Amino acid sequence: MLKKSFLLLAATALTLVACATSPHKPAPRASAKVIESHLTFLADDLLEGRDTGSRGHEIAARYIAQQLQALGLKGAAADGSFFQRVPLRKAQLVPGSASLSFNLADEALTLSYPQQFFTGPNLQHTELALQGEMVFVGYGLVSEVFGLNDYATLDVKGKVVVMLSGLPAFLPSEERAYLGSMKTEFAAERGAIGILTLHTPEQEKTRPYANSLLYLNTPSMSWLDNDGNVGRGFAEIQGSAYLHPDAATTLFNAAGQSLEAIFAAIAEDKIPVGFALPGVMQLTSKTLHQAIDSPNVLAVLPGSDPTLKNEYVVLTAHSDHIGLSNDLRTDDKVNNGAMDNAAGVAILLETARLFAALPTAPKRSIIFAAVTGEEKGLLGADYFAKQPPVPITQMVANVNLDMPVLLYPFADLIAFGANHSTLGDVVARAAAKEGIALSADPMPEQAIFTRSDHYRLVQQGVPAVFLMTGFTSKDPKQDGGKIWGSFFAKHYHKPSDDIASLTKEYGPIRYDAGAVFTDINFNIALEVANSADKPLWRADSFFKQVFGREDNSESDKTKP
Repeated sequence: MLKKSFLLLAATALTLVACATSPHKPAPRASAKVIESHLTFLADDLLEGRDTGSRGHEIAARYIAQQLQALGLKGAAADGSFFQRVPLRKAQLVPGSASLSFNLADEALTLSYPQQFFTGPNLQHTELALQGEMVFVGYGLVSEVFGLNDYATLDVKGKVVVMLSGLPAFLPSEERAYLGSMKTEFAAERGAIGILTLHTPEQEKTRPYANSLLYLNTPSMSWLDNDGNVGRGFAEIQGSAYLHPDAATTLFNAAGQSLEAIFAAIAEDKIPVGFALPGVMQLTSKTLHQAIDSPNVLAVLPGSDPTLKNEYVVLTAHSDHIGLSNDLRTDDKVNNGAMDNAAGVAILLETARLFAALPTAPKRSIIFAAVTGEEKGLLGADYFAKQPPVPITQMVANVNLDMPVLLYPFADLIAFGANHSTLGDVVARAAAKEGIALSADPMPEQAIFTRSDHYRLVQQGVPAVFLMTGFTSKDPKQDGGKIWGSFFAKHYHKPSDDIASLTKEYGPIRYDAGAVFTDINFNIALEVANSADKPLWRADSFFKQVFGREDNSESDKTKP
């Protein structure tokens, strides 16, 4: 008996030693059940659509923080907590307060609102009284890369610029999106005090003037800096408005210019030359301002390498959605945002659990950021990038999760921005480990790389990718592309982006696909965190030329 007991103890001891000394402990794997638990809570009616600044979003943020704290992670905000509170200004146009008129040499024109013009809330001023001479500046673009300078021979200092909506068709899609976002800045840099944007027949084809009127009563929002100034925007630009082309015909005729000829030129993708416009414009409005705040939730897993722990891999997902619906056609008023973006946050939380389960932390530190205000203009991400808890130059990469559509077993992955940095190679390897292919951007004309939270980090020079489920399904009975398109057309930003509605139309939510997505996200971050080399912007990337730094960009000599 004693002999048997001794042998049993010896065998047990050998087993324990073998387990303790095993150099290849399996990596943790994502759980579909855990993802389901997070998504179900975050998409519940009780959170009332998680609108930025709302109680429902505050509850969601508190839930996310408690989950991260329970994993043993540390708060990553500057004060050591899990909450980076974002001070915000919410602005609402006072009904009936907007007016726009032109005083020309021979006549005075007063435009009707909103048939001939519209304007939005003013984030800078509660009472606007803008008056100035006008200059037509074509598209209002400046780019050495594309040989554009619509301001080359024009003096717009102290004046209001009148610019065409849209952009030239010959520009590549992502570059078009970047240049379009810079129009206000170009005008401000040259001393303009206001902007009138002119609707065109080309723009009417993709976004009719009438469609814009559906959003007339939508509030605007911006984060505020430590001095209470608007974080996104330019104080030089006092006000702006959008013109229907019928309202501008007389204005251009008075300058001896044909608006029809200008529209004909841009239809042929030609760049019109600017010129001074006669007379003076007057724009007035009143805006109500409300001070609110909303939290980014930030957590960190400190790295294990004495040197590399001071560099950070940033994983992001936005926690907000669009709140309650005003759609009178349905009794369901809660925009639950199950796919957009409770799914992304659930995957972020599960990724955090996998990292917390590692026996040894990776070499670089990992920041997990559930950011607010994405639906209001990437506000939380912008605040995080402009008021970072660690120096932005120490953030080596960002992987962003926004609206993974977990309605089919995806066989491929899309990583917007993969072609712009060496992160693309990392994503391909990480996906291949899970039997998933990396596909090219199926919608390049949409310039999606510039349309989610990661782009605010890109603007600060951080290489980034934005992950999305691909259009190929492992199930031959399901067309992933059609399902994705159907979701986007029928449920995106609608109350039906909820678990019950999606399940009724597409079958059970594919939490197992969410687990695969999580494992890929984990693989990406783990490789970057442990690699001797940090990701680099590609030498031929447009965004490297605009935002890249010498320390995180390929030189022309290293260009493949």
